[in-house]
Amino acid sequence: MEIRKVEKDKKQHLELLLLADEQEDMIDRYLERGTMYVLEDDGIRAECVVTDEGDGVLELKNIAVQPDCQGKGYGKALIDFLVRTYTGQYTALQVGTGDSPSTIPFYESCGFRRHHLVKNFFTDHYDHPIYECGVPLVDMVYLQRVL
Repeated sequence: MEIRKVEKDKKQHLELLLLADEQEDMIDRYLERGTMYVLEDDGIRAECVVTDEGDGVLELKNIAVQPDCQGKGYGKALIDFLVRTYTGQYTALQVGTGDSPSTIPFYESCGFRRHHLVKNFFTDHYDHPIYECGVPLVDMVYLQRVL
Protein backbone atom coordinates (compact mmCIF):
# COMPACT_ATOMS: atom_id res chain seq x y z
CA MET A 1 0.00 0.00 0.00
CA GLU A 2 1.33 3.43 -0.99
CA ILE A 3 -0.14 6.91 -0.52
CA ARG A 4 1.03 9.55 -2.97
CA LYS A 5 0.29 13.21 -3.58
CA VAL A 6 -1.47 14.13 -6.84
CA GLU A 7 0.18 17.29 -8.20
CA LYS A 8 -1.69 17.79 -11.47
CA ASP A 9 -4.76 16.66 -13.40
CA LYS A 10 -6.72 15.95 -10.20
CA LYS A 11 -9.91 15.66 -12.25
CA GLN A 12 -8.65 12.33 -13.63
CA HIS A 13 -9.99 10.97 -10.33
CA LEU A 14 -13.42 12.59 -10.72
CA GLU A 15 -15.32 9.29 -10.63
CA LEU A 16 -13.86 8.54 -7.19
CA LEU A 17 -14.34 12.13 -5.97
CA LEU A 18 -18.01 11.96 -6.94
CA LEU A 19 -18.53 9.00 -4.59
CA ALA A 20 -18.02 11.38 -1.65
CA ASP A 21 -19.42 14.59 -3.16
CA GLU A 22 -21.92 13.89 -5.89
CA GLN A 23 -22.10 17.36 -7.45
CA GLU A 24 -19.11 18.30 -9.61
CA ASP A 25 -19.43 22.08 -9.17
CA MET A 26 -19.14 21.58 -5.39
CA ILE A 27 -15.91 19.61 -5.93
CA ASP A 28 -14.65 22.43 -8.16
CA ARG A 29 -14.89 24.82 -5.19
CA TYR A 30 -12.02 23.09 -3.37
CA LEU A 31 -10.21 20.71 -5.70
CA GLU A 32 -7.56 23.02 -7.15
CA ARG A 33 -6.80 24.80 -3.88
CA GLY A 34 -6.67 21.49 -2.04
CA THR A 35 -3.96 18.90 -1.65
CA MET A 36 -4.99 15.53 -3.05
CA TYR A 37 -3.68 12.11 -2.11
CA VAL A 38 -4.45 8.70 -3.60
CA LEU A 39 -3.98 5.36 -1.91
CA GLU A 40 -2.68 2.66 -4.22
CA ASP A 41 -2.80 -1.03 -3.46
CA ASP A 42 -2.65 -2.89 -6.76
CA GLY A 43 -4.47 0.09 -8.32
CA ILE A 44 -6.04 3.23 -6.89
CA ARG A 45 -8.34 2.21 -4.04
CA ALA A 46 -9.06 5.54 -2.31
CA GLU A 47 -8.48 9.30 -2.42
CA CYS A 48 -8.74 12.35 -0.22
CA VAL A 49 -8.49 16.13 -0.56
CA VAL A 50 -7.52 18.49 2.28
CA THR A 51 -7.56 22.30 2.42
CA ASP A 52 -6.04 24.90 4.72
CA GLU A 53 -8.99 26.72 6.32
CA GLY A 54 -6.84 29.12 8.38
CA ASP A 55 -6.45 29.41 12.15
CA GLY A 56 -4.58 26.10 12.27
CA VAL A 57 -7.47 24.08 10.79
CA LEU A 58 -6.93 21.54 8.03
CA GLU A 59 -10.19 20.37 6.48
CA LEU A 60 -10.82 16.98 4.92
CA LYS A 61 -13.04 18.04 2.01
CA ASN A 62 -13.35 14.70 0.27
CA ILE A 63 -12.48 11.11 1.09
CA ALA A 64 -13.68 8.16 -0.95
CA VAL A 65 -12.93 4.46 -1.24
CA GLN A 66 -13.80 2.35 -4.26
CA PRO A 67 -17.10 0.60 -3.44
CA ASP A 68 -15.63 -2.91 -3.71
CA CYS A 69 -12.78 -1.90 -1.36
CA GLN A 70 -14.84 -0.35 1.42
CA GLY A 71 -14.51 -1.80 4.90
CA LYS A 72 -10.90 -2.89 4.29
CA GLY A 73 -9.21 -0.06 6.22
CA TYR A 74 -8.29 2.19 3.29
CA GLY A 75 -10.26 5.20 4.57
CA LYS A 76 -8.76 4.87 8.04
CA ALA A 77 -5.29 4.49 6.50
CA LEU A 78 -5.75 7.80 4.67
CA ILE A 79 -6.87 9.56 7.86
CA ASP A 80 -3.95 8.07 9.82
CA PHE A 81 -1.62 9.31 7.06
CA LEU A 82 -3.09 12.83 7.28
CA VAL A 83 -2.68 12.86 11.06
CA ARG A 84 0.97 11.76 10.78
CA THR A 85 1.70 14.17 7.93
CA TYR A 86 0.08 17.30 9.36
CA THR A 87 0.60 16.99 13.14
CA GLY A 88 2.75 19.95 14.15
CA GLN A 89 1.65 21.98 11.11
CA TYR A 90 -2.02 22.33 12.11
CA THR A 91 -3.88 22.20 15.41
CA ALA A 92 -7.00 20.40 14.16
CA LEU A 93 -8.22 18.20 11.34
CA GLN A 94 -11.90 18.80 10.62
CA VAL A 95 -14.42 17.19 8.32
CA GLY A 96 -17.92 18.21 7.33
CA THR A 97 -20.42 15.49 6.51
CA GLY A 98 -24.09 14.68 6.49
CA ASP A 99 -25.72 13.36 9.64
CA SER A 100 -25.65 9.79 8.39
CA PRO A 101 -25.52 6.47 10.21
CA SER A 102 -22.61 5.38 8.00
CA THR A 103 -20.30 8.40 8.10
CA ILE A 104 -20.54 9.81 11.64
CA PRO A 105 -19.56 6.49 13.35
CA PHE A 106 -16.65 6.08 10.90
CA TYR A 107 -15.20 9.50 11.75
CA GLU A 108 -15.79 8.98 15.47
CA SER A 109 -13.90 5.68 15.26
CA CYS A 110 -11.01 7.65 13.73
CA GLY A 111 -10.84 10.00 16.72
CA PHE A 112 -13.08 12.83 15.53
CA ARG A 113 -15.65 14.49 17.81
CA ARG A 114 -18.68 16.57 16.87
CA HIS A 115 -17.76 20.26 16.76
CA HIS A 116 -20.51 22.35 15.14
CA LEU A 117 -23.43 22.25 12.70
CA VAL A 118 -24.26 24.27 9.58
CA LYS A 119 -28.04 24.27 9.21
CA ASN A 120 -29.55 23.50 5.79
CA PHE A 121 -26.15 23.17 4.09
CA PHE A 122 -27.19 20.37 1.74
CA THR A 123 -30.56 21.88 0.85
CA ASP A 124 -29.02 25.34 0.28
CA HIS A 125 -25.95 24.31 -1.74
CA TYR A 126 -26.94 21.31 -3.84
CA ASP A 127 -29.24 21.41 -6.84
CA HIS A 128 -30.91 18.11 -5.90
CA PRO A 129 -31.69 16.17 -2.72
CA ILE A 130 -28.75 14.20 -1.32
CA TYR A 131 -29.43 10.86 0.35
CA GLU A 132 -27.09 8.65 2.32
CA CYS A 133 -28.26 5.24 3.54
CA GLY A 134 -31.78 6.31 2.58
CA VAL A 135 -31.60 9.37 4.82
CA PRO A 136 -32.06 12.83 3.24
CA LEU A 137 -29.13 15.08 4.19
CA VAL A 138 -30.03 18.58 5.37
CA ASP A 139 -27.46 19.91 7.86
CA MET A 140 -23.67 19.68 7.62
CA VAL A 141 -22.14 18.18 10.75
CA TYR A 142 -18.57 19.26 11.42
CA LEU A 143 -16.30 16.98 13.40
CA GLN A 144 -12.77 17.76 14.55
CA ARG A 145 -9.75 15.82 15.68
CA VAL A 146 -6.94 17.52 17.56
CA LEU A 147 -3.58 17.21 15.84
